[in-house]
Amino acid sequence: MNAPEKLKQYDRTTQDVGNIVHLEHYNCCIDDQRLAVLFYVVGLGATRDPYLFPGLENIWLNFGRTQVHMPSRAVPPKTERLRGTAGFVVPSLDDLKKRLEYAGNEIKRVVPAYPSKFSFSVKADCVEATDPWGTRVRCHAPSAEYGPTDLGLVYVDFDVPTGTAEGIARFYTEVMEAPAKASDGRALVAVGRNQKLFFTETKAPQPEYDGHHIQVYIADFSTPYQWLKSRGLITMETDEAEWRFQWLVDPRDGRKLFQIEHEVRSLKHRLFARPLVNRNHSVTNMTYRHGQDAFRGTV
Repeated sequence: MNAPEKLKQYDRTTQDVGNIVHLEHYNCCIDDQRLAVLFYVVGLGATRDPYLFPGLENIWLNFGRTQVHMPSRAVPPKTERLRGTAGFVVPSLDDLKKRLEYAGNEIKRVVPAYPSKFSFSVKADCVEATDPWGTRVRCHAPSAEYGPTDLGLVYVDFDVPTGTAEGIARFYTEVMEAPAKASDGRALVAVGRNQKLFFTETKAPQPEYDGHHIQVYIADFSTPYQWLKSRGLITMETDEAEWRFQWLVDPRDGRKLFQIEHEVRSLKHRLFARPLVNRNHSVTNMTYRHGQDAFRGTV
């Protein structure tokens, strides 16, 4: 008998997916949906969800398989901003620049008296922008770093106090069962196939937490819940498929490190893997071609 061929060896850890399988959205309250449409739809290229929240109490904005949620039902009006930067992949940075220029002019025209914080700048490898309420976004072109994604929310990078990155990495690894590591004052948490959460230490003063949140789906739904519940850290018992918490704590000593609400859903949640409508950014009334309305990139 011939000797068996030597099997090729692979680093199988590169294919591991942690317990957090999908970062679906971040949520910030706003006071004027017109500004959300101008910045996120006209500027960034989102698609307003045509099926859920079609009125004025909330707006859901589709980016590939991900979303931005912006409720506007608070009385008196409440506005929130992300304490960090939201990272998106968009099909074309050149097209994005043109859209943001137009959106900025429209913000001034449509809501001239509003103290908008809108701005944007073109960098060597990305476009950075600030929405009308102060949330920072950073847009990248499709690349191997983000897998096959052509359109989507691929990371959130939070600004956190100095001395917290190591403990935050331990929290996600030991409590949320998501692969995480920390180095040089920054924690990185792997989410699903091509998404990430970052927590970057900064000495700059940060605003008080205002209630904004992120939403994630996790596979092992009960184990992190029991750990958090036993320590009094669960803040909302939504239903059988969703719960929430706000504090990231160091599992070594329970020290509170950073506050950001997590809306945590199971893979049996009614909205998991819901198909999202995405429009083709390049279609206008002057360039319209039948059958080209929908975005056909990889999301």
